[in-house]
Amino acid sequence: MKLAIVGVGKLGLSLLEGILKRGVLSAQDIGLMDANEVRVAQLAEKFGVRTLRPGELARVSRVLISVQPRIFPEISEGLAQPNTGYISTMAGVSTTSLIRRLGTRRVVRVMPNLAATIGHAQTAITAPREAQDAGDLDFARSLFGSVGQVYELQEHLFNVFTGMSASGPAYMAVVAEALADGAVRMGLPRALAQELAARLMSASGELLLQRPHPAMLKDEVASPGGTTIAGLQALEHAGVRAGLIEAVVAATRRGNELGQDQTE
Repeated sequence: MKLAIVGVGKLGLSLLEGILKRGVLSAQDIGLMDANEVRVAQLAEKFGVRTLRPGELARVSRVLISVQPRIFPEISEGLAQPNTGYISTMAGVSTTSLIRRLGTRRVVRVMPNLAATIGHAQTAITAPREAQDAGDLDFARSLFGSVGQVYELQEHLFNVFTGMSASGPAYMAVVAEALADGAVRMGLPRALAQELAARLMSASGELLLQRPHPAMLKDEVASPGGTTIAGLQALEHAGVRAGLIEAVVAATRRGNELGQDQTE
């Protein structure tokens, strides 16, 4: 078997769907394992993949670990197998911790975001030389390329990537909600305001990708003495820019703390 997915929450499920949809692997190449055995059985039947128990991991070429970081120390011994490559999506768990707990240097660390569920993820990826030489890095790149864009980063930048990109959908949700609230405050129906905010976020992202700097889009919209520049002044007065910067800083620091917990 080519891949075992350990943990089939939202991310594990979205990756499974992406792998099968893009034809990266066939259903018979994939096995699932999760504490929720009923869910595993349902997904196995739905997608035609296999169910796995811990003792069966020895016959799997690579294992994707997609569980909460806090439970990794409890399950790592049962996951450790010789001649197996590992791919981890666990926030804050460094390659050093993976190597120590799994007993191999064939480890790949990845950090996707929730957009994997719609095939538009941004995923950071890194691996030591041994995993690169064994083809584990290329394998992981193909897996996560099936659900979005993949960026190879040095590991010391992972928590920054997490603090901005992985946590970012939550920040954007707050911005969208606030925009909708403002529109409702001024008389727009709630349902329409929320739809407009969501579509605005999506369209703005597409526009930003076509420009070398965000300020260019801002300047295109803000005409002299107009409505947009008045709104931008209000944003600056409220400290929105500083608040978003601080959100990334705080999330990055929390990622650092999670990593320290794994070394204890």
